[in-house]
Amino acid sequence: MEQKNFFLEKQYIGRDYIRIAIRLVMAAFCFGVYVYERDRDNTVDLFLVVGFGIIGVSIILLFLIQYKTIVENKTVILSGLWTAKKVKIDLNNIVSVKKSEYSNFIFNNPVYNLHKKGTIRFYSSGKDAIILTDRDGLEYFIGTQRPNEMYLVIKEEMKS
Repeated sequence: MEQKNFFLEKQYIGRDYIRIAIRLVMAAFCFGVYVYERDRDNTVDLFLVVGFGIIGVSIILLFLIQYKTIVENKTVILSGLWTAKKVKIDLNNIVSVKKSEYSNFIFNNPVYNLHKKGTIRFYSSGKDAIILTDRDGLEYFIGTQRPNEMYLVIKEEMKS
């Protein structure tokens, strides 16, 4: 059986540019304090260890998947990190699809299956989102790095 409409996207926890910048500034601060205070006390070695720890954790987070989005067979499947439940959205119950910004804020926390004010949110990084509205008026905000491609695949799946 051939799949003509298929979409797969992986969202990573550590690939948000603002969070990377924050972690690098913290590591640079630790290294700066280590260099500046190196001759005064033996406890400044802790700043060196913490700086390298922050960089090590940042490298690990670059490869850690927060959630995967799959669109196939008239469903949108969102599978989360380790113990998070898999969420299946049936496209037969969806009445509208639109592209939008996820939020007007500069800083957005990564979320998976967050129920908030009549919406369910999935977000890792970026500024774009696809908003699916079902028959009950519930909105699904799905953050994506490729909004045009995801929008077209969902529209095609809803037509067929």
